[in-house]
Amino acid sequence: MAKEELVTLDGMIEEILPDGRFRVRLENEHRVIAYTAGKMRRYRIRSLVGDRVQVEMTPYDIDKARLVYRERVASYGPGQRRGFRR
Repeated sequence: MAKEELVTLDGMIEEILPDGRFRVRLENEHRVIAYTAGKMRRYRIRSLVGDRVQVEMTPYDIDKARLVYRERVASYGPGQRRGFRR
């Protein structure tokens, strides 16, 4: 049996929950609980409230999702740190 195709949607993080989970509001105003994908956890990509993200969902359960991509913020580059002083 072939694997079912996943649905990818855009959204925004509303709340950070324990265990690496997030409450995400999708563009169609539907709210889901999303967990961090393995690659994001491996490379320690941090997500904050207000970040624009992409989530993958299965068509069988529309209340849960996997957070697969966080859009980059243009104001912070790899050499810049927030709140860093010497």
